[in-house]
Amino acid sequence: MIQFSEEHQMVRKMIQDFARKEVAPKAIEIDENETFPHETFKKMAELNLMGLIFEEKYGGAGMDYISYIIILEELARVCASTALSYSAHVSLAANPIATYGTEAQKEKYLKPLAAGEKIGSFCLSEPNAGSDAAHIQTTAAKDGDYFILNGSKAWITNAEVADIFIVAAVTDKEKGAHGISNFIVERGTPGFEIGKKEKKCGMRGSPTSVLHFNECKIPAENLLGKLNKGYPQFLETLDGGRVGIAAQSLGIAKEAFKRSMIYAQERKAFGRAIGDFQAIQFKLADMATKIYAAENMIYHAAWLKQNGKPYKKEAGMAKLFASEAATEIANQAIQIHGGYGYIREFEVERFWRDAKLLEIGEGTSEIQRLVIYRQWKDDISKI
Repeated sequence: MIQFSEEHQMVRKMIQDFARKEVAPKAIEIDENETFPHETFKKMAELNLMGLIFEEKYGGAGMDYISYIIILEELARVCASTALSYSAHVSLAANPIATYGTEAQKEKYLKPLAAGEKIGSFCLSEPNAGSDAAHIQTTAAKDGDYFILNGSKAWITNAEVADIFIVAAVTDKEKGAHGISNFIVERGTPGFEIGKKEKKCGMRGSPTSVLHFNECKIPAENLLGKLNKGYPQFLETLDGGRVGIAAQSLGIAKEAFKRSMIYAQERKAFGRAIGDFQAIQFKLADMATKIYAAENMIYHAAWLKQNGKPYKKEAGMAKLFASEAATEIANQAIQIHGGYGYIREFEVERFWRDAKLLEIGEGTSEIQRLVIYRQWKDDISKI
C-alpha cells in the first residue's frame, strides 16, 4: 500500500485547490474551442510548477518525482489536455536537457523552461515512424560548426505554442538506431516550420502539429548529449514519460468513477436509485478495483525511478494497465449515465475521448506489451 509523506499530502492539497479554481472552469471551453490554456500555464509558472523537479540553481523547485506524478494525476482529473501539455513540457522537453545537457545548455534553455517563460516540446514521431522509432528518417548532417536538419515530424504535442524543441535525427545512417542524435532547436530558426494543427478526437486543448525541417541550420553546440547516443536517451526519457501518462490515466479514471458513483445515487429508474441495482454496482466495483491496482502500480514505478532503481518494466506495466483501465472506466461511466453520458455537458464523454489517446501516446499498448515481455524474458529468475 502506498504511503505518502506529509509533504506529498500537502502537494496534493495544493494542486487540488489550484485545479478546481483555475483549471476546471476552463476545461469545457478549451476542449470545445481547441485552445491552449495560456493563462493557466502562466499561473502554474507562478507556483513554480513548470520547473517542479529541477534544481533550484536552474530556477526549479527541487521537488521529487512522486510530487510531479501527484500533480499530473490531479490536473488530469479536471482537464487532461492541461496535464498532457504540462507533462510534455516537463518530462519530455525540459528533463532531457536537465539530464543530458551541458552547463551552457542548462543556463540557456533549462532556466527559461523551468521558469515557465518558454514552453517545451519533444519531437520524435514521424509520418512513417511512430512505434518504430529506431527508423526515423529526419537527418542531421554535420557542416562545420553546424548541423543541417532535413525531414518532418508528426503528432508533436505543444508544437503550436512551444519555444524550445528536442528533435531526434539520424546522424549516421549506417549505424541504424545507434546513429541517432538529439538536438535542441529554437522556434524561429530558418528552415524550421510549424505545419498544420491536427483536429483530434480528444485532448483538444493540447495542440498537436506537424513539423518540417528544410535545410535547417542548427549550431553544433545544440547537440544534446553525445553524438549518435540519442536512441538510448529518448528511450530513457519515454520510460519516465510513461509513468506520467499512467498518472494522467489514473486522474481521468478517478474522476469518471467519482461522477458515476454520485450519479448512481441520484438517478432514479423503476422507482429506485440506479445504484441499488446489481448491474450498476458491479460496474462500479470493477472501476474501483482497477483504480486501486493502477494507483499502486503507478506510484511503485514512480518510487523506483525516484530512488534510482530499474523501472522500465514497471513503467510499461503501469502505462499499459492504467491507460486501458481509464478508457474502460470512462466508457462504463458513459454507460452508467445513459443518454446524459453522451451529452457534452456531463463531461464523461470527454473523459473517454481524452483517455483513448493515453493508450497510443508514448508507446502504444502493443509496444508496452513487447517491452514488458522482453523485460521479464531477460529476468526470468525474478518470476
